[in-house]
Amino acid sequence: MDVTEPSPLEICYEDEALIAIDKPAGLLVHRTALARGERWFAMQLLRDQIGQHVFPVHRLDRPTSGILLFAKSAELATLVSEKFAERSVEKIYHAVVRGYVPESGQVDYPLKEELDKIADKMADQNKAPQPAVTDFKRLATVELPYAVSKKHATTRYSLVRLKPYTGRKHQIRRHMAHLRHPIVGDTNHGDGRHNRFFREHFGIQRLLLAATSLRIQHPLTGQALDIEISVPDDFYRPFPDAVEHR
Repeated sequence: MDVTEPSPLEICYEDEALIAIDKPAGLLVHRTALARGERWFAMQLLRDQIGQHVFPVHRLDRPTSGILLFAKSAELATLVSEKFAERSVEKIYHAVVRGYVPESGQVDYPLKEELDKIADKMADQNKAPQPAVTDFKRLATVELPYAVSKKHATTRYSLVRLKPYTGRKHQIRRHMAHLRHPIVGDTNHGDGRHNRFFREHFGIQRLLLAATSLRIQHPLTGQALDIEISVPDDFYRPFPDAVEHR
């Protein structure tokens, strides 16, 4: 998204209670003390776009794109937020990672909370690692004739579908890094050589992680609500034969 002239947000679901957007990578959800230099935020942009206050019910990391859900009242936001806290919301992500991951598997690896030096300065610095579980499934692979690493004449990548069962900060990014298959574009937990290769070779300068599916119980009807979006086109750029996964 152009931070100087933001385009209208893409709305992927809306009813009288809820509204969901496909959040662009790089856009913050709302104002924070750590974003004093930022001008645009998803919550304010959506409010102005639809002419109505909206209330975020979950978080999505700034560099991650995809489904971001809001409620249209504070009361509904509380109800929906509780669903996320209870882990009764099913979330699906897609990512491009370094190397060939196994066909499928589960990462059950507790994570120590990542604390910000300013925002979390009063938090417990010695909190024990918290349970964190993520399923993954490999969808496509590619081997490219470029020596990104001096150890190998070629380089390999996988397109992966991910389902987290817990919601730890940066969980998916940290779990894939734990497997030694970091997500391309991850500047905190990834590999700078591969990030640079994607910038220079594919023109991709973002984190290749997107929230693509959300299943939640509707706060008014009680029925299951499924919201889905397509995997971003740039994820397929390295995978010319992965049409069947679009």
